[in-house]
Amino acid sequence: MCRVRATSAHPVTSRSARSEDDVRRIEGDVRTAAARTTAVRTEEGTRPVKSLRLTHSLRSRRTPAVAGLAHAAATGLCVLALAAASSAVPALLGGPQPTAAAPARSAPHWVDTWTSMPQLTEPGNMPPAPFTGESAVLVDTTLRQTVRVSTGGERIRLRFSNAFGTTPLPLTAVTVALPQDGRAGVDAVEPGTLREVTFAGRRSTTVPAGAQVVSDPLDFGLRPATNLTVTTYLANGQASLALTSHPGSRTTSYLRAGDGTGERELTGATPVNHWYLLSDVEVLAGRDTRAVAVLGDSLSDGRGSTTNGNNRWPDQLLDRLRGLPGGKRVAVLNQAAGGNRILNDGLGPNALARLDRDVLAHSGVSWLIVFEGVNDIGTAEATPAAQRRVTDDLIAAYRQIVVRAHAQGIRVYGATLTPFRGNTPYDDPAGLRETTRQAVNAWIRTGDAFDAVVDFDRAVRDPADPGRLRPDLHDGDWLHLNPEGYRTLAATVPASWFGRP
Repeated sequence: MCRVRATSAHPVTSRSARSEDDVRRIEGDVRTAAARTTAVRTEEGTRPVKSLRLTHSLRSRRTPAVAGLAHAAATGLCVLALAAASSAVPALLGGPQPTAAAPARSAPHWVDTWTSMPQLTEPGNMPPAPFTGESAVLVDTTLRQTVRVSTGGERIRLRFSNAFGTTPLPLTAVTVALPQDGRAGVDAVEPGTLREVTFAGRRSTTVPAGAQVVSDPLDFGLRPATNLTVTTYLANGQASLALTSHPGSRTTSYLRAGDGTGERELTGATPVNHWYLLSDVEVLAGRDTRAVAVLGDSLSDGRGSTTNGNNRWPDQLLDRLRGLPGGKRVAVLNQAAGGNRILNDGLGPNALARLDRDVLAHSGVSWLIVFEGVNDIGTAEATPAAQRRVTDDLIAAYRQIVVRAHAQGIRVYGATLTPFRGNTPYDDPAGLRETTRQAVNAWIRTGDAFDAVVDFDRAVRDPADPGRLRPDLHDGDWLHLNPEGYRTLAATVPASWFGRP
């Protein structure tokens, strides 16, 4: 900001009405000239140039002498402002010019390429004996897990979560590698691909209770839509049974005693179909690489999909996008969990509580698909009053999600809720829950909150009985889909949604 300060070395007591008029005119001239320097080009686009202002000193001691001095100073400022305006014109007419800021627009940034929603591990999903003791878990244990990344890159970072831990989580050693034959759910890695992961330059780290840790960047090439093996060793384990995990991995992991982080194959390891501790993989990618996050429940987490098949609907959406121009630059992040609800905690915190942690805080997210709410309807009492309440509450919650995501510049897409008639226990004899589902879907389709809507209900419902899923698309419980059903959902999502944000 330019400031003009006019002062006198001698105290003056006389005032002039003419000097008041001159000062006001000068101020107007300067502001007009400054306004004509309409905009400057920045990395974000164009922004107005702040107006030049005369300070309070110009209005103080307004004598004829001071007015003359102010006039001279302001005239000089007008010339400078007009010169700035003329110099800005070629750049504005000619569009973006090569400048020092240009490389920043194409500079790489970190983007999540794989995520899993952290949850508190239930007793039935804890590591089997001897890996869970009376008061500690994973003591002297190697944990080998495979995850399927979405976008690729030459540098990666890992994130480990102790979100639900009540004690610190000490990680003794971590390595990454490519899995044998590129497959998911295997305990062996490709020879020569093992790399050590560090944290602030050290091999070990401790994650405080309730926190997460981000590894150092590691030069490690990953191709899009390929599997990565992450092996973790905990010498002392975690000194409580409050373990952070993602039980619905649909992917096989392996546990074995001793430090196996440097071994090609974990001979004699115990298989478990859960993920533990690991919550994110990030890649360093170009500025045009962005992520879409999915906020959902078991229908997005993949109940009914194939273990180690990576054929949940977000996986199949990724596969579809990869075949389209620019699709390899879209990461798909599955932030869903079986049993999750929007309004109340279920398996994991409710969606309103976890939105910041699971979506807004993640690297590179530009879009969000919200496909959740069926568990809120199905677990609410089958009474008219309870179902009216859950209808109103869900609509209000959807609006909250949109408002909070929009505040972070994220576009939000709504998905209609799929049928569950015939499912036990969600289907009620009076059809009250179905009435609620229809009311919520009508609002999703016609309301003004979401940036766009995908009609999953229409895609998978039985045309002869719209309250039911198509018989060939569900996994037998009339609620969850099979791989073909998930393919149908993925095919329904408009690829045009994922253009430049």
